[in-house]
Amino acid sequence: MAAMVAEQRELGRLSALAVYRRMAGAGRMERRRRGAPLPAGRKRAKARPRRGRAGGGGSEPEAPPPAAPPSRVELPEEAPVELPEEVPVEAPVELPVVVPVEAPVEAPMDPRPEATDAGPAAKPRGGPKAMPGGPRPAGQDGGGVSGLLRRLARLEDSRQRAAELFRWLLAPVAPAEFLGRHWERAPLLLRRGDPGYYAGLFSTADFDAALRGGEVHFGTHLDVTSYAEGVRETHNPSGRALPAVVWDFYQNGCSLRLLCPQAFSPTVWHFLSILQEQFGSMAGANTYLTPPGTQGFAPHYDDIEAFVLQLEGKKHWRVYRPRTDAEVLPQFSSANLTQAELGEPVLETVLEAGDLLYFPRGFIHQGDCLPDAHSLHITVSSYQRNSWGDFLEKLLPAALQMALEEDVEYRRGLPMDYLQYMGVANSDAVDARRTAFVEKVQSLIKKLVDYAPIDAAVDQRAKSFLHDCLPPVLTQSEKAQSVYGFPARWQDGGPCNVDILITKDTEVRLLRHGIVRLCNEEAGVMLYYTTENSRVYHKEEPKFLELDPEYTDSIEFLLSSYPNYVSVADLPCESLEEKISLATLLFEKGILTTKKPLAKI
Repeated sequence: MAAMVAEQRELGRLSALAVYRRMAGAGRMERRRRGAPLPAGRKRAKARPRRGRAGGGGSEPEAPPPAAPPSRVELPEEAPVELPEEVPVEAPVELPVVVPVEAPVEAPMDPRPEATDAGPAAKPRGGPKAMPGGPRPAGQDGGGVSGLLRRLARLEDSRQRAAELFRWLLAPVAPAEFLGRHWERAPLLLRRGDPGYYAGLFSTADFDAALRGGEVHFGTHLDVTSYAEGVRETHNPSGRALPAVVWDFYQNGCSLRLLCPQAFSPTVWHFLSILQEQFGSMAGANTYLTPPGTQGFAPHYDDIEAFVLQLEGKKHWRVYRPRTDAEVLPQFSSANLTQAELGEPVLETVLEAGDLLYFPRGFIHQGDCLPDAHSLHITVSSYQRNSWGDFLEKLLPAALQMALEEDVEYRRGLPMDYLQYMGVANSDAVDARRTAFVEKVQSLIKKLVDYAPIDAAVDQRAKSFLHDCLPPVLTQSEKAQSVYGFPARWQDGGPCNVDILITKDTEVRLLRHGIVRLCNEEAGVMLYYTTENSRVYHKEEPKFLELDPEYTDSIEFLLSSYPNYVSVADLPCESLEEKISLATLLFEKGILTTKKPLAKI
């Protein structure tokens, strides 16, 4: 180190990148990180549903970037936070998404002039053409994402909020058209000619504020990357990512990937927490800040559906269709690819602020900055490991277990001599015993359908999804009508306003439609919920209440009644005491809100 300091005096200031390369060595590739689920705990609701313990409650690997659980950063956690009448969101990770099928679908050409000489012009190459954006009514709420979230907050039904946000994300393309022509099939390019379309979602100022907050750590929350002359490097030092070091890396040509922006940005958190209900699958995000004239990542494909939202500056993108059938809608992201492996792009364009680029998992992509502008984009991702095959991985073992318990045919022994005529060495043999063996296997597999607990397997998938979910973001009115706005406090030497006075006439409803899931499990009836989740991916264990079976009708009643309020007296419990006890428990967990605040602050 002393020698380095002496050399610095001779040559002038060493950059953070130079120091990193000397201390750690160049060429280090980043490793894929995947969160491991935490064990669950339990809670039990009895006649007076009693409060037990709270049930437990992507980055790019040496090859591609992890499209996995949109990383959630480790920050101090709070209960669902309130925001100015409606405002939070989170950012997704840039991951390749696989899905070639037919050539990218064509759309009306964008009437906007071609890109300037500073960079490559948009070339459809038989792929999706750019689509013009239409005007958006802003009204008194204002434009951009902030105004959008304020408008969405006035919708009573969370499912409608999610659908409207999805429609806004794809405008002017209708969701039905997108799902029919592009989803898991072909890229879509939207040129809106509106630099303020995503205003308020995330900015370089927000990036800087996150660094100055002191909770960003290299590797965990931030990746420093470069890609030059075919070599992809990660330059993460250890420890906290301080602004002076991070911006020095950037100034020396390194790209910055902020993992899990939702942990640092209330707006990104709010945005993703709404969108996840539309997908029925985890919605994550990463933000990417790239200096002019540089590239941060090698070509690769991801295992997620990717929506690239250009926030600032501009970026040159090339997208390539899957090279083989095995790369169509792949289960996992690819390793870093070389330029020689790519072929011709199906889409080449320059994204500018307000534009959107979607590509399915399996489509290879790479983006580089033009010499005259930096680029900031956020990649929103979803549908990782959310295929029919992933569902069957849950279903088939359960079906086999049930068949073994209920059907003696699955418990009968194999033929004593089957090793003599079965196996790869005997695969070409003509033997009646082989034919009979194969037919028996086929028969047993076919019968498995009769034992498949399809609904129970769906509930288990839903349980996992709720653990992945971001907690809801509350508006001022929602906070006032929930436990998060309840005025209990310490005052004049003791606690005051502590009693939650729910009566038979209190009108209640679920905070959101998608925040609970009722699962009938071997250990009992469990109600899983999201209100106590963390903005950091799987930082908390799954949250659930263990309920007595007689409460299931009341949960189903609340679900079917949403978004309407119902009186506590109308809950289908046996006694008024049980109705009030159940409503009080659900209110205390943030699952229920009341039509009117229970107490004035």
